Amino acid sequence: MAPKAIDIIYAYGHEKILATHKSTFEITRDRSITKRGDCIVAVASSKGLRDLKDDLKLLLRNDKSKITVIIEANGLKETISGRGNKSLTLDDPNDLVCRKSDFICDRTLMIKADKSASDFDKPFIELICNPKIKIKIELVAETKG
Repeated sequence: MAPKAIDIIYAYGHEKILATHKSTFEITRDRSITKRGDCIVAVASSKGLRDLKDDLKLLLRNDKSKITVIIEANGLKETISGRGNKSLTLDDPNDLVCRKSDFICDRTLMIKADKSASDFDKPFIELICNPKIKIKIELVAETKG
């Protein structure tokens, strides 16, 4: 059986969410954001990268890992797939950034994502612009071999 690890994060929507960034999306522990944060899709997150479970971090740091991020709010769901990488530090206390590119920094959760913030469905983006909306984020890492 292939190794698999899961972690759950909770966050909230925000009235300044734009979700227009073409190469990334971000989940942050910050409670306030500006319009410059056009990749942000959730605020007041219960975890930053450094808070993730150790078994998940181990798989995130594997080049062979497939990463899936499932973001759900009020019955609407966005599912994003990407890759892990051995160079991920996963030690940022605040943010989780998923990238379409293979760029890596301390804030990177996964690379080669198949969606950025601008790819999220319009009804989902409209929903997460409400600060009262609670968002569930499920992080799944699986490795074959």
